[in-house]
Amino acid sequence: MTSLRKLYLSSNILNSTMPASLGNLKDLLYLDVHSNALGGYLPQEIGNLKAAISMDMSRNKFAGNIPTTVGNLQNLIDFSLAHNELQGFIPERVGKMVNLESLDLSQNNLTGEIPISLVSLLELNYFNVSFNRLHGKVPANGSFLNFTRESFMSNEAFCGGPPQLRLPPCPNNSPKASRTKKFPKVAYILLQIALTVIAVSIFVLVLIMAQRRSINRTHTNPPPPTTHERISYYDLVHATNDFGESNLIASGSYGSVYKGVLSDGSILAIKVFNLQVEGAFKSFDAECEVLRNIRHRNLVKVISSCSNHDFRALVLEYMPNGSLERWLYSHNYFLDFLQRLNIMIDVATALDYLHHGYSSPIVHCDLKPSNVLLDQDLTGHVGDFGIAKLLSGSESKAITNTLATIGYIAPEYGSEGKVSRKCDVYSFGILLMETFSRKKPTDEMFTEDCGLKDWVRHLLQNPELDLVDHNLITPPDENSTTIVQCIFKVMEMAVTCTVESPEERIDIKDALNELRNIKVQFLSK
Repeated sequence: MTSLRKLYLSSNILNSTMPASLGNLKDLLYLDVHSNALGGYLPQEIGNLKAAISMDMSRNKFAGNIPTTVGNLQNLIDFSLAHNELQGFIPERVGKMVNLESLDLSQNNLTGEIPISLVSLLELNYFNVSFNRLHGKVPANGSFLNFTRESFMSNEAFCGGPPQLRLPPCPNNSPKASRTKKFPKVAYILLQIALTVIAVSIFVLVLIMAQRRSINRTHTNPPPPTTHERISYYDLVHATNDFGESNLIASGSYGSVYKGVLSDGSILAIKVFNLQVEGAFKSFDAECEVLRNIRHRNLVKVISSCSNHDFRALVLEYMPNGSLERWLYSHNYFLDFLQRLNIMIDVATALDYLHHGYSSPIVHCDLKPSNVLLDQDLTGHVGDFGIAKLLSGSESKAITNTLATIGYIAPEYGSEGKVSRKCDVYSFGILLMETFSRKKPTDEMFTEDCGLKDWVRHLLQNPELDLVDHNLITPPDENSTTIVQCIFKVMEMAVTCTVESPEERIDIKDALNELRNIKVQFLSK
């Protein structure tokens, strides 16, 4: 298996250690083992995976130090060791991971200071060391100018850093500082001359090294074609044929989404906000606030943004298979039972990350088929965070005046504006019902007194085939009975997601585990 390029083992119950032989996979590009019970020390051989561009080892039980060999991973773009039991210092050699865009070391037991070498990571746009035992000076330049307080919260004693972090100044009243008063004046002069010579020497050395590194990166380490630091308004106009109708993918309450092709051939989705609509500015700011701090394979990735006084746009990862809504209701598209189940597992995995995988819980608030997008492999990605709510660590709910989509909105959200993670669970339950029955909650067959969830609950009392999208069992075959049985189990679980009282709804983790169990039962038969 030495030619393996992708290894996805996330969200299982693996409880061994990371084998040193992993380092033999010299062609590995993607390593994802998050959400297991893996433990022990990370092997030094991890530094042999020099081709890797993404590693997610978060939410395990890894202990010991971060291997210094990670400095060899100079092609790595995304690196997460969050939610482990790692100790010791952050290695200085992390500063050699020159292509790194996302580094998450949060929720560990790391000590010491943030290495100044991290300032050299010019591509870094997401950094999180919250909930550790770090202290000392936070770098005040480079990529650190763009990070927020959430990246550094719940540590021992940070100081310095850029102004937006509002950290206390670093003390300079050490014993050495007090003794400097006794230095003769000549010593000061000699010291200044020496420092000037050293500074000039370092500057020349850095300049030479930077030129060499630039040459090396040009020839041996080209950045991936989908990475765009900045995209101008004129680039977007050209990419979308002046936002032409032939490039229009979808329209929503706050704007439109266009397909765009950049000059290098990259295909992207451009979400342009209609600033004439009340709330559009707020929607843009909300998406930026949420999406700049999160990254998960089941969330639509934000690549860049474009903003001026009369224009706002997000540049997003392009999803070639469109939305789940298209696949459910267009005659030219069809998803079988297992494909629908896998997409629902993808959505639940994304919600689990939003609710539990980040230091501040995030409530999506508008989960529905049109906001579930499918990539070329029909993997589900949750998108559109225009009305999402970022809860503080101590909050379990918030109040809002912004309403979500009728039919998917939880009762307490619609009537009182109360937003919590259980609102997403409710919407997910409705989404499950719609996905496997192919009945919209706004279908004219439903009334105020008998909605989709009431209809499902009634049919489950004496299970009937009307509950099932007939396309899934037509024509009948040897799997039809198993499919119907599994759909009934999905619907029973969906009912527990949509009970009236938010306190009585199940957690998204429980829903995710139940869906995985149903998948195992289906495949075993």
